[in-house]
Amino acid sequence: MSPRKPDADVPPGLLLVDKAPGMTSHDVVARARRVLSVRKVGHAGTLDPMATGLLILGVGAATRLLGLVGGRDKTYEATIRLGQTTVTDDREGESLTTTSAAGVDDDAVRAALAAQTGPLQQVPSSVSAVKVAGRRSYDRVRAGETVELAPRSVTVHRLEVRGITRPTPDLVDVDVTVDCTAGTYIRAIARDAGAALGVGGHLTALRRTASGPFDVTRAGPVEEAAAALAAGGGPGVLPLTEAAATVFPVRAVSAEEATALAYGQRITATGIAGPHAAVDPAGRLVALVEDAGATARVTVGFPPAS
Repeated sequence: MSPRKPDADVPPGLLLVDKAPGMTSHDVVARARRVLSVRKVGHAGTLDPMATGLLILGVGAATRLLGLVGGRDKTYEATIRLGQTTVTDDREGESLTTTSAAGVDDDAVRAALAAQTGPLQQVPSSVSAVKVAGRRSYDRVRAGETVELAPRSVTVHRLEVRGITRPTPDLVDVDVTVDCTAGTYIRAIARDAGAALGVGGHLTALRRTASGPFDVTRAGPVEEAAAALAAGGGPGVLPLTEAAATVFPVRAVSAEEATALAYGQRITATGIAGPHAAVDPAGRLVALVEDAGATARVTVGFPPAS
């Protein structure tokens, strides 16, 4: 067996990718790995193959930020079709039922969607990526199993109806913008609003436009963003320190404090709750630190060789 080829020397950072339709999140990661010749690449916040828009990738040491980045609020633009249900609650699934929505007026549509705002107990689609006893729900469904997922607490902060059209006399299409917590399923909103109206519903289009402080307007195709990172920066690229500073308050630390943090030692508390990005005099991210009493401790370290 030939030895595994070492990773290319690529600086750590986040890639802001505008995902194309038809690709899984894993496909996007695989393409970035090929362009960069780096194995350590991950993503935050899965997007379904049908969906487009912002997918955040971490490269190298920046993968340590992904768990903190992925849990932020999201913004989506979507199209909900009322009058049909599918097995996946989106247009890629087999059709289950067709019920005329001709008698559903615009006010009823708006009221049903307004009911899908605020704190919700939302049941994910059975073909979601939720794990059941260690396996993805969609894998179990594809293997012929019947899966019933437990409701989960989510919050829809805002659901704006941008337009209502009727492509046929029996169907209603609703364009919406949704601001929500991480883990919210937009196709479940389509399913539940359709059920409340008695005609069924599913999602025909979905685009993520923002995740926390990151916006799709700064994103690019995965190959271009990866190539820019390899070249030292450009559109769709956030170097490690800039990436952390976009998410967390920055705490400038002295060279002595940076050395202490590198050894896992504590430094003086910040006096402000929550994680901070500790940045040394050279502008390098040393660690994420958080107060623990009178001192601040390392929660995530970024050694110089990372």
